[in-house]
Amino acid sequence: MAQLAKAILRHGSVAVTIAVVDPPEKHAVLAAALARLAAVSPSITVHLLPIPPCATSKQHSHPIMPILDALRAANPALRAFLAARVPAVAALVVDMFCTDALDVAAELAIPAHFFYPSAAGDLAVYLQVPDLCRAAPSPLRDMGKAALNFAGVPAVRALDMPDTMHDWESDVGSVRLRQLARMPEAAGILVNSFEWLESRALEALRGGHCLPGRSTPKIYCVGPLVDGGGSGTEGNGERHACLAWMDGQPRQSVVFLCFGSLGAFSAAQLKETARGLERSGHRFLWAVRSPSEDQDSGEPDLEALLPDGFLERTRGRGLVLKNWAPQTQVLRHEAVGAFVTHCGWNSVLEAAMSGVPMICWPLYAEQRLNKVHVVEEMKVGVVMEGYDEELVTADEVEAKVRLVMESEEGKKLRERTATAKEMAADAIKQGGSSYVELGEFLKGLGRK
Repeated sequence: MAQLAKAILRHGSVAVTIAVVDPPEKHAVLAAALARLAAVSPSITVHLLPIPPCATSKQHSHPIMPILDALRAANPALRAFLAARVPAVAALVVDMFCTDALDVAAELAIPAHFFYPSAAGDLAVYLQVPDLCRAAPSPLRDMGKAALNFAGVPAVRALDMPDTMHDWESDVGSVRLRQLARMPEAAGILVNSFEWLESRALEALRGGHCLPGRSTPKIYCVGPLVDGGGSGTEGNGERHACLAWMDGQPRQSVVFLCFGSLGAFSAAQLKETARGLERSGHRFLWAVRSPSEDQDSGEPDLEALLPDGFLERTRGRGLVLKNWAPQTQVLRHEAVGAFVTHCGWNSVLEAAMSGVPMICWPLYAEQRLNKVHVVEEMKVGVVMEGYDEELVTADEVEAKVRLVMESEEGKKLRERTATAKEMAADAIKQGGSSYVELGEFLKGLGRK
């Protein structure tokens, strides 16, 4: 939302306020994010929406349910805030979990739009999910590797659908189904992608093929919107020590492994990955978190987690970081030759904007779906086989690293991602496709 706000402000003559649910139990991550936004973009106003303590206090069957309850509980505060605004609000832009806010917008006669921060291909699938649910002979959890056919995207195996959709009769499944069914009520949907990357999905969306017989909201393709996307800045903090290490590596020689803030693996998987990296013989930069079975342990003990002698044997050609790496800056470094990623959409866009081919190792949420788009449609990555099994083997890690770094197929991937980098930059520059689409959205609101 912050990146979208910044993009809107670049068009000028419009004020932007981000309304954020203010939970009774304050979270340090939220506070830090708001502080950073205030420091970097003081022209973006943030308004906190209070909710009653009981909104998130009950027991839930799925981790996403308390979030959905909190968003619903914020409706009265959102209504009061919007009704009191002078001048009147021109539009309300909500994310896909805030569908209950559509009722507030309708009551106040404010045009409501969705901001969809992930792939256009995901959106195409999600708009078709309610019809799939009605037609499917069984829940997705029972369909395994059966192929599901959707307009605008390659066939998707049932097991690659987000886990919240595996059982429509569960609490979270029924809520998500209602939310997806309401998305067509919006006046428009802003998508965090760009034309060249997902032309087929966008054509299906705009052509009405995802909602046959029904009206499709106006689709605005306004991405890539990521941290620093379009600015080229390296951030405001000091330069991370790993970047100095990267400076000493040859061009496109380093395999970068980073799996997001929730990307934890088992201790067995960490060892297997290390063996594969070592046997590949390639340079690597690897951000390692504590094992999934020991997430409360704080900093990972690398000596204990990785194979005996691994750090010493790979010293000089490999660097292992604890918990975190400055992903955006690393991907932009010319030493990076491949990115082993969990396929979070921000990560996919950052890789595309940096011209780095991906080795896809999806973990949760919509990442398996993104993997399908990246590998089969966009053709800017390959899949790490075994991601859907108990263990990805060292042999597979070695093989995929070698494929991307050494083979003719890897060369073609680099050529394709180099084009993606150029097209991403073209899309967001003044006069580019995404810049123009965002301008069209603002014109539709009566803003120049």
